[in-house]
Amino acid sequence: MSWKANVRRVEPYIPGEQPGQKGIIKLNTNENPYPPPTAVTEAICRIRPEEYRLYPDPDAGALRQALAAYHGLGKGQVFVGVGSDDVLALAFLTFFQSGKPVFFPDITYSFYDVWANLYGICYETKPLREDFTIDPADYNGGSGGILFPNPNAPTGLLMELGEVEKIIRANPDVVVIVDEAYIDFGGEKESALSLLDGYDNLLVVRTFSKSRSLAGLRIGYALGSEALIGCLQDVKFSFNSYTMNLPSLRAGVASIQEDVYFRETLEKVIDTREWTKKELKKLGFECTDSRSNFLFARHKQIPAAELFEGLKKAGIYVRYFNRPRIDEYLRISIGTQEEMQALISCLQSRISGQN
Repeated sequence: MSWKANVRRVEPYIPGEQPGQKGIIKLNTNENPYPPPTAVTEAICRIRPEEYRLYPDPDAGALRQALAAYHGLGKGQVFVGVGSDDVLALAFLTFFQSGKPVFFPDITYSFYDVWANLYGICYETKPLREDFTIDPADYNGGSGGILFPNPNAPTGLLMELGEVEKIIRANPDVVVIVDEAYIDFGGEKESALSLLDGYDNLLVVRTFSKSRSLAGLRIGYALGSEALIGCLQDVKFSFNSYTMNLPSLRAGVASIQEDVYFRETLEKVIDTREWTKKELKKLGFECTDSRSNFLFARHKQIPAAELFEGLKKAGIYVRYFNRPRIDEYLRISIGTQEEMQALISCLQSRISGQN
């Protein structure tokens, strides 16, 4: 018998392209166009050479304490991992073991079904409404767990806090995970963090990769009751005790301490997003009311696949999903104002050439 017969086969998540050539305008993976504060690089540079021979703190104590203080919680309510993907994957492994299907939207972050299939967890996708919004009534009980992003991806749409609470209230016996990877870009008032005191089955997951400009250091975290976080910690220490590397731990603390810079950067991204949305509409695009650091847009006449390929040839990378219901849309990350002006100029040329 061939060894291949004993290999687990999965359909992997496919990330956005990471082009290696210079001069590319990269608007396809929702990275922050601005660098982190200088305090982050200074914190890494202060690491003494002899510290690298030692394992990092398995408890990630300083980072967890900094996050706890920032959000007004106890350290025991904070879990950290190697990006929010790591945190979410461990949450699947920890909380979705009932044998009942986990519910999440049909149009959403495409890693969710990958994790479910990897861990042998059954799931049901709930179709978004025609306008791409989530219907809380679709999540009324009968599941082995609930998971959804707010704002959702790739639509960028934000659910009001009252709607989020409806889902949590309807599912008291399972863990409800709200993935808030993009919440900082205009959705803070709708954050589920304000519901943590009332629901011990709520887990809120966030990342440093988007709003904090640290995608390259892979820092994610979860906030919840001490009971939930304790369960995550147990699974983590059964898997890998030293998940967070030393530079990431130091950089994460430094980032949390630079709140003024953080807010200024967010404001720049939001302003550029709204400017780009208006310019796209002038060119005949329809856009969702994105509250993230990307736009979800379709042209009324020109196919998205055609625009995607044309932009790529011009050195501008955006994201295209060849999937039902969204195959006429482009997901466009928000870059600097100059990068978005270049995008608009390129689109103007291509669209005028079609007329």
